[in-house]
Amino acid sequence: MDDFNKLIAELKQKRDELRVHMNLASRELKDEWAELDEKMEELGDKVKRFADEADIKETGSGIAEAAGQLGKEIKLGYDRLWKALKD
Repeated sequence: MDDFNKLIAELKQKRDELRVHMNLASRELKDEWAELDEKMEELGDKVKRFADEADIKETGSGIAEAAGQLGKEIKLGYDRLWKALKD
């Protein structure tokens, strides 16, 4: 669970940094931002569900794997947005 907390903290920091710059972004980047923001909410829901179901090992494992993959996807998306904003 510590890895999830670290991942969530890192993603929130990236999101906050990007949010400051998004008002100058193109429509395309704003659309990608909205999609990533929805995924961030989904990740939060999955992590909460994982914590609630941690005693059910098999289900918890599936949720942890899905949340980890979603977290990586969000991180890559934030990195793409940041690069596009700097270009």
